[in-house]
Amino acid sequence: MDRRRFLMGMAQAAGAALAARPALANVPTPYDSSASPPRQSREAFVEWMVRNRGENPRFLAQRYDRFEQLVAHHDVWDEADMRAFLLTPREEFVTAENLDRAYEWHHLNIGFGVTITGPHTVARMTNTLEIRRGDKVLEIGTGSGYQSAYLSNLTPNVWSIEIIPALAGRTRALYDALIARGYSEYRAIRTRNADGYYGWAEAQPFDKIIVTCGIDHIPPPLLQQLTSDGIMVIPIGPPGAQHVLKAVKRRSPDGEMSVVRSDIYGGAIIPFVPFTGSHPS
Repeated sequence: MDRRRFLMGMAQAAGAALAARPALANVPTPYDSSASPPRQSREAFVEWMVRNRGENPRFLAQRYDRFEQLVAHHDVWDEADMRAFLLTPREEFVTAENLDRAYEWHHLNIGFGVTITGPHTVARMTNTLEIRRGDKVLEIGTGSGYQSAYLSNLTPNVWSIEIIPALAGRTRALYDALIARGYSEYRAIRTRNADGYYGWAEAQPFDKIIVTCGIDHIPPPLLQQLTSDGIMVIPIGPPGAQHVLKAVKRRSPDGEMSVVRSDIYGGAIIPFVPFTGSHPS
């Protein structure tokens, strides 16, 4: 079997796995960026979400339980980020075979040789960006679509790039289907099939950039497209052994630019799928 037929087969299988999931409910009330579900108990959260978002109580209970673990492990700490996690239905972005595992700690296969990042890592990386309402955010590696969906609950200005054509198309179709079902916040997400190494020049500058695949250096085009005092979160290191860095772009009084780096996991290795494309190594 040649490579093209092999990749087409993978794409068809992955698409079928996503399509095979049971249909979920429509959102019954309009999205309100100021509304936030109660957090005092699982029961109160589930009741509010069923009434306002029309989501499945079983998955909502799992989401709430995972949320409590996120807080306990200090992976989410900002009020806006807590709200974003609780309002993002991770079950919509996994394949049928992994539907019952949507809220597990670990990453899950989504086809095409890539994964959906685990909820703890997504939460910590996102909260580290310190996103404020109105910030322009660029995501490199759309993947399943979960990360950008999460971001859309923080800002109405999200750009996301995916290099795998069939995956980019599948995720764009998923966003459009969810928008049609009432998830109007996903209108915030602009998507493109391209090599994320070079960013999205027409939409620059970005206040925040999140990279969801591992690379051994910070891509210069992404740094150039980041605003002064902007924040990038990116996994840096050899394949399977990355350190997740927070990189803050600073301008000194004399106009010189510098990048201040810190490890958001205190030196722990966090493996990511590799950054692919024709960029220089």
